[in-house]
Amino acid sequence: MSFQEVVEAEGHLIDSHIMESIFDKVVEYQGRFEVEQFRIGRTNSEPSYLRLKVEAPDQLSLDRLLEALLELGCAAVSVEDAALREVERDRCAPEDFYSTTNSRTLVRHGQEWIEVGNQRMDGMIVVSEGHAFCRRLRDLRAGDRIVVGMRGIRVVPESKERDRLAFAFMSNGISSERQVETAVRKTAALVRHAIEQQQKVVLVAGPVVVHTGGVPGLSALIRNHFVHAVLSGNALGVHDVEAALFGTSLGVRLSDGRQEEHGHRNHMRAINAIYHAGSVKQAVESGRLRSGILYECVKAGAPFVLAGSLRDDGPLPETITDMNAAQDAYAAQLKGAGLVLCLGSMLHSIATGNMLPSWVKIVCVDINPAVATKVSDRGTGQAVGVVADVGLFLDLLSKALQ
Repeated sequence: MSFQEVVEAEGHLIDSHIMESIFDKVVEYQGRFEVEQFRIGRTNSEPSYLRLKVEAPDQLSLDRLLEALLELGCAAVSVEDAALREVERDRCAPEDFYSTTNSRTLVRHGQEWIEVGNQRMDGMIVVSEGHAFCRRLRDLRAGDRIVVGMRGIRVVPESKERDRLAFAFMSNGISSERQVETAVRKTAALVRHAIEQQQKVVLVAGPVVVHTGGVPGLSALIRNHFVHAVLSGNALGVHDVEAALFGTSLGVRLSDGRQEEHGHRNHMRAINAIYHAGSVKQAVESGRLRSGILYECVKAGAPFVLAGSLRDDGPLPETITDMNAAQDAYAAQLKGAGLVLCLGSMLHSIATGNMLPSWVKIVCVDINPAVATKVSDRGTGQAVGVVADVGLFLDLLSKALQ
């Protein structure tokens, strides 16, 4: 094997199982490796260092191996600036563009390492006036200079934190009540920590929050400024307003779980009431809407974003039906987030996870254990799963924080 490259990696390589993943990846790509240097960190804060010579049977195999190792934090020792190529037409990247991960990334430009801003997965890296930042394909403009190829790029995988390991047993089957309470205490600690660090706590929620009786708990979190923005779809907004105005959710009485007579029209009555008021905010200001999640958001000044879908009724006046605009609105509220709580909404949770860098913690709560797994499998490896009833979780969390 005459095609070889020397790479290096630094970080919590043992605790995070990154080193064994590096070795496994070389074997997977039919290559060989030789450890030239390894220095283990002696404290929790001191990183380990690995220098590795990798070999492959041909140049194409070596390039593919280096590409796979890059995502694990391995960068070539032979440093050279990242290659840049100019975009010729709007939304049209060169074929060999570098597609980002959600891990912290640096590019070498002008013989210096520059950290990439606005980190997210599936983006392109634009370099301009000594700065580098991620940009989506649809936002590329003619004249942008973007990174191509795999050279001059360094990815820093997120280290596995010991606090996260305490959540691991939650993902194995249905949690008992004691395990849910443990998850709630740890989530409460994450909320407090994010606020202490002046970071936002953003909540992604589905209509199941209303169905499971989670409105009082979530309302308390918003009212007490433990949640700084709510991201959802039209359904949550409609069911929330219906519950506030008529005491039902999809025509089912929340008080006793029985079907309300002619209750099937209540969700349309709720939408109609908001249109009569002009908007959710005007409904709150006029006194028409006096409780619920959206009411608390308006009163507390916490932004909410409702992303529309093909199946929406109405929708509510605030619902954004342009998917690109809705995605932009989600991304705007996620800036500055230190913790994201995803409650009972698989599609919105996956979409949100794809917009976040890997160092933003995500707690995904759902009665279905497959939801947290799917969020993680789609690239959001930092997501922690809690298998629990969403209403119960919100009730316990609001009490723990109060």
